[in-house]
Amino acid sequence: MSIDAALFPRSFHQAFPVAVRGEGCWLFSADGGKFLDAAGQAAVINIGHGVPEIGRAMAEQSSKLAFAHTSQFHSPPAEKLAARLLALAPPNFRKGGRVYFTSGGSEASETAIKLVRQYHLEKGRAARYRILSRRQSYHGSTLGAMTVSGNVARRAPYRPLLAEWGHIAPCFCYHCPFEKTFPQCHLACADDLDSLLAENDADSAAAFILEPVVGATLGAVVPPEGYVARIAEICRKREILLIADEVMTGMGRTGKPFAVQHWGIEPDIILTGKGIASGYAPLGAVLVAPNVVEAIENGTGTFKHGFTYQAHPVATAAGNAVLDYIESHNLYARVAPAALSLCTALAPLLSHRHVGDIRGLGLLVGIEFVREKLTRTPFDPSPAIAEKIRSAAMEEGVLTYPTQGCVDGTRGDHILLAPPFIITPEESALVAAALASALAKAFPD
Repeated sequence: MSIDAALFPRSFHQAFPVAVRGEGCWLFSADGGKFLDAAGQAAVINIGHGVPEIGRAMAEQSSKLAFAHTSQFHSPPAEKLAARLLALAPPNFRKGGRVYFTSGGSEASETAIKLVRQYHLEKGRAARYRILSRRQSYHGSTLGAMTVSGNVARRAPYRPLLAEWGHIAPCFCYHCPFEKTFPQCHLACADDLDSLLAENDADSAAAFILEPVVGATLGAVVPPEGYVARIAEICRKREILLIADEVMTGMGRTGKPFAVQHWGIEPDIILTGKGIASGYAPLGAVLVAPNVVEAIENGTGTFKHGFTYQAHPVATAAGNAVLDYIESHNLYARVAPAALSLCTALAPLLSHRHVGDIRGLGLLVGIEFVREKLTRTPFDPSPAIAEKIRSAAMEEGVLTYPTQGCVDGTRGDHILLAPPFIITPEESALVAAALASALAKAFPD
């Protein structure tokens, strides 16, 4: 357990093992524990733990140049990684796009908010400032990112500090907010954006932000065919920017470098983080399409925003080393077969009376637990079902990512699985067995 009482914990009600080593899909604790990291540590670990090449690349960079402030210098690893990310991005980013590096996903969201505002100022649209999003969305923990997030529970303590810019219905077919069924719904959840703009001062709307596959807050919810394209069409028609939050889904997690590529969509801004450095360094990025770059470059020429550690040489060296490893081991191509093995192993869990849905795309998989399967009725918050499943699975040596509130912000329990791309069929079978045992413990009757 905890070495001392100096570190401020995520929860004072929980004792945390001390992680001392990682190898492949496994983490090891100081007290001798061994854990299969089926969550990828919050969908961060893409290439696996303990890859020595990454540490060597970071050490080599730090021995040459550990830090240079971006108000005075650029650095070779940052320039190199930016070019590589643009080459992986949708086609509209590849001629004139730029990359703004941050230390993580929340900073990427903050950067996008300010970037959108300055874009409209440069275009002479000073009235545009609102960034719209979806209810039950999550885009980061800083105040700007929380403002555009629609997660009720996470917003609640900070509501007096947060602006209200507008949220539309989530795209969640399993719990459709319109009580419709696809395709007879005609994508009512996408058209809700048009309705919001028509009824709420469209002239002040600046952008719309979405996770192409909703990660933690809804549990790997994949949109139905045509949804993302309809959203992009509405944004173009209304002259607002489209931001794809790919902090969780980007860098191959769904089987493509960016999830929007499954639908051939070209956003104006893409946010990424987590897997960009696979946890070896704090790193995030904002990919900016040429139309946004040109507005600022040909306008004031200065982006009035910055972080001390943006484009950090050692962090971007880690990002390059991770991409090198992905390319040399063809890891993006491993996602689809690994996902098939994992979902095949998990499929028998659907016969459990309280497993309502298993869903996802690539190695981003959600399992939702319901009180009544036929009506899809969620549990009340008080039993804390997702946390019970997490705790019981951890006792079996498997790590998962639990969340509560996917239905309405308070009700609805699920766990998220997002293992490293190197997970084997044997390890997937261990995940399924641990979850079966956890279900038996959580629901002994």
